[in-house]
Amino acid sequence: MSTLGIINSDPKIRQRVELAFEEIPGHNYDLLFLVEEDEILEFLNYALPELVVINFSDTQINVEQIIDHIRNDKWILNFGIIGLYSHETDKEEELLRKYKAINVLTLLDNFRLRTHLVKSIQIIEQNYQIIFQREFTKNLLEGASGSFAIDNDILAVPLYSGIGSTILAQRGLINPDSKMHLQLALAELIVNAIEHGNCGISYDEKTKALEEGISPVDLIVERCKDPVVAAKKVSFLWEIKPDRSIFIIQDQGKGFDVKAHIKKVSEQDDYSLHGRGIKMAASLSSELKYNAKGNQVALIINHDTSVEHEVPVGFSREQIVNVKKGDTVLREGEPSDYLYYISSGTYEVFHNDKLVGTLSPQDIFMGEMSFLLNQRRSATIKATSSGKLILLTQKTFINVIREYPHYGIFLSKLLAKRLVRSNEQTAARLSGDLSRTQTYQTV
Repeated sequence: MSTLGIINSDPKIRQRVELAFEEIPGHNYDLLFLVEEDEILEFLNYALPELVVINFSDTQINVEQIIDHIRNDKWILNFGIIGLYSHETDKEEELLRKYKAINVLTLLDNFRLRTHLVKSIQIIEQNYQIIFQREFTKNLLEGASGSFAIDNDILAVPLYSGIGSTILAQRGLINPDSKMHLQLALAELIVNAIEHGNCGISYDEKTKALEEGISPVDLIVERCKDPVVAAKKVSFLWEIKPDRSIFIIQDQGKGFDVKAHIKKVSEQDDYSLHGRGIKMAASLSSELKYNAKGNQVALIINHDTSVEHEVPVGFSREQIVNVKKGDTVLREGEPSDYLYYISSGTYEVFHNDKLVGTLSPQDIFMGEMSFLLNQRRSATIKATSSGKLILLTQKTFINVIREYPHYGIFLSKLLAKRLVRSNEQTAARLSGDLSRTQTYQTV
């Protein structure tokens, strides 16, 4: 059973959370409600959770101090966050803007806890490897991709858009401001696909409903009484390439006249009741493309190689090394008495003069395996952009772990994940029960 940390002191919110989980028999979570600051920080530092629920509207907990703690050591405290809030005191967009530097996957208004909290957690669980894929080294030469099939539930849309934007932010491919805007733009485009595509709600119908105070949610619920409409899905695909990322959103509707619709949207003022999705996406993206039918849109984001990861507090006093494009940072066969923390930049890894992988701030360290094993460098690493590295000697590294013991736990956890993944890959290449047994005995 996994422990789910819930930072909240409000008894009503606690009751709603408990009721939500009671309605899901056989769930795999042990709910741990955290109220006191000391217990919250101890849980975050030493449990090193992958997912945490935080009540951002809690007036009895110093939420800002907790968030500052997360910001100050983001390389460790880089978990996904489901944020709870009250619409009576807070606004969703303002919270996304305020907490843009941390991994808020989705925000749930308190009235949606019973219906969407567990659903959101299950979606995150199903896509665990996409969201929390943090390794010391990875091969992105062929890129990475994923996809979702989304029901006609616009209240769940922010989670999917949050995952999409977090994927890029965690890898240091976009800056925090772009993350927040990307999250909102993707959400708007997915909502458009549900409303206008799958549910066939026209521009004029939605305008009239909004003017009459009718919620888009109610319109969708009404249309989904038709089982044919209810069965339709929105396809949300993403692909990360070395220089850009592509998000593709496709509905199962009849499509629309793209040029006419874009012209109508462009003539509206910025405070129009709807149509802002296309405007926001167009202003954010490097390119926004619709297919001829009008039921598919591709949003393309060029990566920002200038993004720097904040230096962990434990490394903040160490030597900074600035590198330029083309610099050789490490050489194969050299002694390995230091390693680097990657703050910014992109790098290529060569073994025997063959390109075998890439590195970025998402990889956290450079040269860590030979450093930890006290071996000579196993690869040459060259900068493919300007960047910033933090040099850590053996003495520095040991002293940092003594001062910040949870760094050692984090390091052990990452190494364990890397070993498990290596064993799984080995097992997949082998056949027969004996081979599999020998592989898993090494874990």
